[in-house]
Amino acid sequence: MNVMLEPRVDKVTVHIGTGESGQRLVNAETILGEITSRSPVRSVAKKTLPGFGIKKKEPIGCRVTLRGKDAEEFLKVALEVAGSIVRKGSFDDTGNFSFGVEEHTDFPGMKYDPDIGIFGMDVSVALKRPGYRVARRRIARAKMATSHRVTRDDAMEYVKNKYGVDVVEAAV
Repeated sequence: MNVMLEPRVDKVTVHIGTGESGQRLVNAETILGEITSRSPVRSVAKKTLPGFGIKKKEPIGCRVTLRGKDAEEFLKVALEVAGSIVRKGSFDDTGNFSFGVEEHTDFPGMKYDPDIGIFGMDVSVALKRPGYRVARRRIARAKMATSHRVTRDDAMEYVKNKYGVDVVEAAV
């Protein structure tokens, strides 16, 4: 197979939404920092939702973006923690996919602490092919051929072959 057509992991974004600021958000940042060995960035609310007690621009979550080898290693562990199953509906048309991890205590080396609690997280994965930068760069920008874009089927095949994941029709 042509190496330029082989999909690769562009980035992995790990997000924990707490829905509130304060000690719970600090605990989530601590957990995310321990799992990814990176310092998390806070996510802020886009609009006010009085029913949930959320104000615009209030920090309500945290996230970490991983790239390169770190992204691939984390993805391998996270997929194992998620049971090596990803729903078919989790893949979008451009080859990206997302899945959830219910408890952070499922990760190796993590233990339950009653002072911190249990946090779930969302893992979003962006795939690309070599040459993707041509359409994004500033100088000498060019269109990327549609045959070179990562499709939903390409992404599912890549995840099956590289990480041994089962892609299922509905939630199990």
